[in-house]
Amino acid sequence: MDRDLSCLQWDSCPGSGTGELQRLHDLSYREYPGHNGPFASARDWTSLADLWTTLGLTWNFCSLKSPQTHRKAVCSACMDPKDYLKLYSPPPEVRGMTSLNREAFTRNITVPALRVPVKVLNKVVKSLKNVIIQRPGLSRVVPEREGNSDCRLVLLDPHKVSSPSSFSGAEAEALRSFSVLLELQDYQMTLGYENLKSEEVLEAVLPLGQDVTSGFSRVGHIAHMNLREHQLPYRNLIGQVIMDKNPGVTCVVNKTNTIDSTYRNFKMEVLAGEENMVAKVKENGVTYEFDFSRVYWNPRLSTEHQRIVQQVKPGDTVFDVFAGVGPFAIPAARCGASVLANDLNPESYRWLQHNCKLNKVDNRVRTFNLDGRGFIQGPLRQELPVLLKQKATLHVVMNLPALAIDFLDAFRGLLQHEPPSDSQLPTVHCYGFSKDDNPARDVTHRASEAVGFSLENRSSVHFVRNVAPNKDMMCVSFSVPKEVLYSSKPTVTECADEPAAKRQKCEEAAQTT
Repeated sequence: MDRDLSCLQWDSCPGSGTGELQRLHDLSYREYPGHNGPFASARDWTSLADLWTTLGLTWNFCSLKSPQTHRKAVCSACMDPKDYLKLYSPPPEVRGMTSLNREAFTRNITVPALRVPVKVLNKVVKSLKNVIIQRPGLSRVVPEREGNSDCRLVLLDPHKVSSPSSFSGAEAEALRSFSVLLELQDYQMTLGYENLKSEEVLEAVLPLGQDVTSGFSRVGHIAHMNLREHQLPYRNLIGQVIMDKNPGVTCVVNKTNTIDSTYRNFKMEVLAGEENMVAKVKENGVTYEFDFSRVYWNPRLSTEHQRIVQQVKPGDTVFDVFAGVGPFAIPAARCGASVLANDLNPESYRWLQHNCKLNKVDNRVRTFNLDGRGFIQGPLRQELPVLLKQKATLHVVMNLPALAIDFLDAFRGLLQHEPPSDSQLPTVHCYGFSKDDNPARDVTHRASEAVGFSLENRSSVHFVRNVAPNKDMMCVSFSVPKEVLYSSKPTVTECADEPAAKRQKCEEAAQTT
């Protein structure tokens, strides 16, 4: 990956020869044509060091008389390239730490500062917003060491400012208009754990060459991580760092390999904080409460929930086959639809009822605690004939990506004993995972096989999200063909407890979500 070195200054470094720097400038354009400035995007530090060697130069060629006046943190040409980009890095001694010691991350650094009269301080800060130091918990404006009440020191980012010539034309002009002298001072400061970002802390702690993760899913006060094997020895430290650096997070959990595939919930290991798994979240204006350790909830699906609900109009009827705690059912009811919502997990069923009352839609939602197939062949089949006579618009949502397509055969001959209707038949929104090179074609083909009728040119497919390398979550939507719903073929039935093969399939899928 290219490294942006455009912040390096070549024309005003104390102790450097202008002739050598001009040669470097010219050669950089020949070696890297088209780049905006000397080594504006050099390929790697090795080639850069080779070029310096070719010119007979070394990185640390600044020879000032007094080491106390050596502006190591400011003079970019005097710094080793690796040190330059690691000015904010923690001390190397923290490498391999498994129990968090915040004090060990403390180090002293030097940054450039500009002396500014108090009367124009706010205007100067606004004008220099692009070059002022930006670190968590770090003051950008500090008093002068001498205690002068008429002036303050504005701290600058040493990666962007190394000399007065580093300021842009607009910035320099603004400073002159405020009668601020373009003279930089060194400011010694202490950088601590509280000033580092979570990824900087973890990168310093974990072994070199290993993947560093600071990403997680936020579910209310819970941060949900999915750590890899090599990160497990550091899991408690990682959990503490995530909790420290993210206000509002009071519990950090890691998904273990033990999965209850029947109900789609994962076993959780608490890495840091309280063991309170009852979360409260707000999605698309709707509030949900649930025990995160015992139900399925994916915060990455909020856009998809909204996409489906936007297709629902007042007076429609929605059948939610795998409803969970209600992210489709409750917003649909709030839109004025009548909803029949089902989930096999008793905990999901309980929280579904709770959330219906919480959002004051319990009078519009009927809840069921059945297997998906039993729900389709039971309540859904019983309601269909009347709803079709009323010419109601019907939606069937089937969000169980690991298995939902396999449940589509329950629609075969579902109304075989009823007279065919000329009304619009139910629209099914069925989710599935695909590892195929053409996932849209794959899910359409599998859905066609399940219903026993070709859905080619009779369905639409929406890409939802990528859940793992070469694995996509898709939604295939189609109106149930009359040839399927009124088929004289017997309805395919299976027991509510899916066979072992399906449980295994669900488990494999769950490990990637």
